[in-house]
Amino acid sequence: MKENTFPPGWDSKRVSKVLAHYETQTEDDALAEDEAAFEIDGQTMIEVPTELVPAIRKLLARHKAA
Repeated sequence: MKENTFPPGWDSKRVSKVLAHYETQTEDDALAEDEAAFEIDGQTMIEVPTELVPAIRKLLARHKAA
């Protein structure tokens, strides 16, 4: 069996906390959270073809590193 690995800064406690948040969230709360994401200053939400996501992630990583 493969051992679970987490991204930097994450552990099983943090994962459990996030899961508990989304598993107990009402539909209204989920909708409000989704809508709030579109109103964050300095960010833009766009729809892109799935096959472009890896290239976009690479561009974002380079931008963040710069």
